[in-house]
Amino acid sequence: MQTQRTIRILGLGFAGLLFAGGGGGLVAAQTVSGGAVATANFNASSLKADGSYDRFIVRYRDGTAEQSNAAVAAQNISAAVARSGMLSIKTPSVSYKRKLATGSHLFTTSRKLSQAEAIDFMQSIAADPAVAYVAPDVMRQAVRDIQAALPAAFVPNDPNYAKYQTDYLPADGTLTPANGVANWGGANISGAWSLADGTGVVIAVLDTGIVKHADINTSLGDAGYDFISDALVSGRSTDDRATGGWDLGDWTTGNAYLVSKGGCVDSSHPAQASSWHGTHVASASGAELTNNGMGMAGMAYGAKILPVRVLGHCGGYDSDINDAIVWAAGGHVDGVPDNPNPAKVINLSLGGGGACPATDDAALAIAKANALGAAVVVAAGNSSDNVANYSPASCPGAITVASLGISSKLAFYSNYNASGGNIIALGAFGGGVYVNDASSGTRLNPEGYAWQAINTGTTTPVASPGGDTYGGFPGTSQATPHVTAAVALMQSARLAAQLPLLTPAQAKNILQSTARVPHVAPVATATFGAGVLDAGAAVAAAVASEPSPPPVDTSIPLSNGVQLTGQSGATGASTVYKLNVPAGALALTLRTLGGTGNVSLYVKVGSPGSATNYDYKSVNPGNAESVAIARPVAATYYITVVGEAGYSGVTVLGNYTVPKS
Repeated sequence: MQTQRTIRILGLGFAGLLFAGGGGGLVAAQTVSGGAVATANFNASSLKADGSYDRFIVRYRDGTAEQSNAAVAAQNISAAVARSGMLSIKTPSVSYKRKLATGSHLFTTSRKLSQAEAIDFMQSIAADPAVAYVAPDVMRQAVRDIQAALPAAFVPNDPNYAKYQTDYLPADGTLTPANGVANWGGANISGAWSLADGTGVVIAVLDTGIVKHADINTSLGDAGYDFISDALVSGRSTDDRATGGWDLGDWTTGNAYLVSKGGCVDSSHPAQASSWHGTHVASASGAELTNNGMGMAGMAYGAKILPVRVLGHCGGYDSDINDAIVWAAGGHVDGVPDNPNPAKVINLSLGGGGACPATDDAALAIAKANALGAAVVVAAGNSSDNVANYSPASCPGAITVASLGISSKLAFYSNYNASGGNIIALGAFGGGVYVNDASSGTRLNPEGYAWQAINTGTTTPVASPGGDTYGGFPGTSQATPHVTAAVALMQSARLAAQLPLLTPAQAKNILQSTARVPHVAPVATATFGAGVLDAGAAVAAAVASEPSPPPVDTSIPLSNGVQLTGQSGATGASTVYKLNVPAGALALTLRTLGGTGNVSLYVKVGSPGSATNYDYKSVNPGNAESVAIARPVAATYYITVVGEAGYSGVTVLGNYTVPKS
């Protein structure tokens, strides 16, 4: 099981986990059948030149025999093998595994394919008009770079909230008790506790699972589920899933996890002890017992935490993670008992390289969870890179979170919104590691870390209480549960006030509208959305009145390379169009042409613009306007056409190219 697009538990060690990038992109394949052109996308953005791949996710079009019949689907994929020229030297056989919660199907090949072979294979699959979408089922894994911090002279039975959890306090510049640092990065969890504690809300934490600990509420441990379906990854003897959300350990020490044995450890990916990452994240979200005279506090401590194991030895596959997203929200997954404790907020402190368009299975799983009423909160990633190139962080429907240090500065490892991007919703404290939130230097302990309960075991967990301890981790993994807890507190306050629960979109809107302006302004090329999480203000706003629905996007969609003709407007009129541009696109051109009258063109990335608010413009006499961008970011480009005089018969066109890998 060679490492592929890695989805990582984001926050172990120091950033826990730096993402690996991927090559390729989102490619369309066309096949002519009966005079019609059917287009299927295959997503190669997660493939790496040194990777190898033997699991593939295929989604068939509704109404096709393949969609409803596994045997026909298997025949379809076998035919794709025969069509694939690159596989002819050593042709693999194909096995059908199962139908996924998104409606897609999982297939495996009898041998691993190189990047070039995998692209050729997926293109052959996508050439069938019955196919709607193809992607590799990639493994996601952790990469630990710096050891976690441990409290100095820590006494487990003493309350350590005041010293170690200043991230729960308001971002008002108050000096911390340990090192006298001005706190501008706090999430103001304490300000929400007068209104709510999370009671009545279930939080699902999709991670490595949870361990028993004297300071953790594990009442839903048995009610959780282990979605890992690969024996090497799960540590069980068979390729199957299991009841319970318990962390069995995710160590990669030992020969079984070497790349040469099908694992993930080589000279570039050293062996690691068990992380207890899921326990740390679950404790932060609310599992850590609060006001019990022991250890530390959880945020939404009155909520029930449902642990769902999706990451094990070497990481976890997309197909298992996506099934778990749907299941956690209360949706059905074949072969798994339905979840009797559906979550209203799901925490995903994991991620990896590759873009996530709306057609991706991860995006479909998040859409299903949103439709069931569950907000899905996702770590932006720890690669100090444009978040548009990472998944599930860039999936539509996710509430994506960047990591901030105590100064409110974007953490040096955190992914970000590139110029004009709006994927990341807001930032929250995840730990800046170093003094002044610098990228190196002297570590700031404890204020440079987020602190919660973990276990002392290096492989399997040491039984409580002997294995109980606490640790400080930094990363977007740690920023994410701050927002997850804030959503749970908002929903809990709504329940107490006998108000209907917020929709995921409403919850996101409130989080953004109540976010604080950062004390340290981000640079224009690396922003993090609305600002700094203020949980107290968000909870107060959630019960103050019925929230307004998010603004409706009335922009007119454009398709790549397709002319939209016959556009008209009066003097002073503004009409907004939009074009979704995927990762890896080149030579984006946005144009108006033809017709009569006079128009101007204004382009803004991520949100509609105007003549006074734009990223690019073209203002010439007549209707021949054009904006060219050689290397566009992956985002939605909004094109505002303004009538300088009345106009009619104008054509609007957007086109870009995506290079093949």
